Amino acid sequence: MNEARSTVSAASIRTRVEAAYARIAEVARPEIWIALRDKTHVLAEAGRTDPSLPLAGLLFAVKDNIDLGPSPEGERFATTAACPSYAYTPESSASAVVRLQEAGAICIGKTNLDQFATGLVGTRSPYGAVRSAADPDLISGGSSSGSAVAVALGIVDFALGTDTAGSGRVPAALGGIVGLKATLGVIPVDGVVPASPSYDCLTVFAPDLALAAETMRVMSPPTSADPAWRPWPAHLHLAAPPRPRLAVPIEANLAALDPDFTPLWTKALEAFAAAGADLVPFDARPLLDAALLLYEGALLAERYAAFGAHLDTLPADADPTVAAIVRAAGKFSGADLAFDQQRLRAARTKAAALLADFDALVLPTAPRHPTIAEVGADPIGLNALMGTYTNFVNLLDMAAVAVPAGRAGTKHFGVSVITPAFADQVAIDLAARYLGVPAPLFAPADTELVVFGAHMKGMPLNRQLTDLGARYDGEITTAAAYRMYALDTTVPKPFLVRDERGTNLPGERWLLSRAALGTFLHALPAPMTLGPLELADGTWTTGFTANTPTGVDITEEGGWRAHVG
Repeated sequence: MNEARSTVSAASIRTRVEAAYARIAEVARPEIWIALRDKTHVLAEAGRTDPSLPLAGLLFAVKDNIDLGPSPEGERFATTAACPSYAYTPESSASAVVRLQEAGAICIGKTNLDQFATGLVGTRSPYGAVRSAADPDLISGGSSSGSAVAVALGIVDFALGTDTAGSGRVPAALGGIVGLKATLGVIPVDGVVPASPSYDCLTVFAPDLALAAETMRVMSPPTSADPAWRPWPAHLHLAAPPRPRLAVPIEANLAALDPDFTPLWTKALEAFAAAGADLVPFDARPLLDAALLLYEGALLAERYAAFGAHLDTLPADADPTVAAIVRAAGKFSGADLAFDQQRLRAARTKAAALLADFDALVLPTAPRHPTIAEVGADPIGLNALMGTYTNFVNLLDMAAVAVPAGRAGTKHFGVSVITPAFADQVAIDLAARYLGVPAPLFAPADTELVVFGAHMKGMPLNRQLTDLGARYDGEITTAAAYRMYALDTTVPKPFLVRDERGTNLPGERWLLSRAALGTFLHALPAPMTLGPLELADGTWTTGFTANTPTGVDITEEGGWRAHVG
């Protein structure tokens, strides 16, 4: 489905729609869809789409626990959560969907899921088990099964899922695609049927990391419609460090891993190391144990509060496994819930302390890729196994990126890069290094700094930027209005003075959070300071400047790198 954005036109968008519906017919996977839009209506929407919009021409699907409002053609779409007796017809779309549509993306339908987003297998639905894209005998993973397979089969460019225990990551691993799960609250979840509201996320599946990050970025601005939305903190790391420390599980933590996946896991770790990471053995057992709180304790009461009353009516279309799990949670008291919430707070504190010296944790995403028949024989046991390495992430308020890591026969394997809350960009950068692709920007980067000397890449003070999570954003050139002076300090460094006898000087642009810029400025020795600086393209930014020349004028040498040789 991918197409160069520069070639998007009204005609090309219609061509993409035709190709998508042809692909739907070709693959013959009706279980993917709970509601598929009429092609003529989608073509009409394609004809109205402004080709200049950032996501123009991209087709997407929405998991059917996410509201999709009426279309201009008069279509109305029920939200079923894969339980027809629960269905309602929303008057408006979820905020995240609205933002994607406003950016030019076109939704073609709503996808199947494990009922009420309760499951990691993709088989718990009255609309049928969603089969693996690569092998129809294998599960697709859940609960966001239809969305993941629609992407894996090349029907849509990206798809929306949700994630409470791994539903935005396990299907990505089993489909050989990317699954991006942001920090809790960063992507609005209004218009989403709750599973466990304290731990629910809206996620994206895409064939590559760049598109996943772009669509998440479009969805991420705040909305008053979602009381669970959380602002990004003032101090934010916008890049992974040059040589990151990665926690990797010890052998005892990998007991659940399919032996067929062991060589792929080893190869993945080798790729992280080759990309410049230091791999440090880490006992992840405290994190894996914390995951048990989600389904084996009173936190399950959140699911009962969300849809337990409906399941108590014993609807004929209820999945028996989902109903048994959720209805059992009705036994928990308020005191039970309060007790387990305190246990969870303690687990979060312990996890933060254990991971304090690491930039990220790397784990297998799913330990196995079982068959549909195997899950049918042990629906609860195998589902629990599939969440071994994912269930704890939202509970412990962490972000994660799931990326492909090869396959054993038709069984797909993937790995996840997991970081503390709001270190989403670090996880994306590390995943990009592992994949060997450019790292896309997701986190907000509203402050820039240009540097011209000892703070540039490869220079002795560059770490002062990278330790603050600053992100390299390319080379720049000043307007022809500056002279450069070298200071005789312990670590030699330059600064610029605006001068009518000036010239163009080379430097680098870095992005950083506002708080990081303040920290950086506070540490600057006199006479250095930060001020407005004009670039060759006529724009203004912030850089090292001074009003009065000090030190040795080295302007004619053509920049700091030329000066230091």
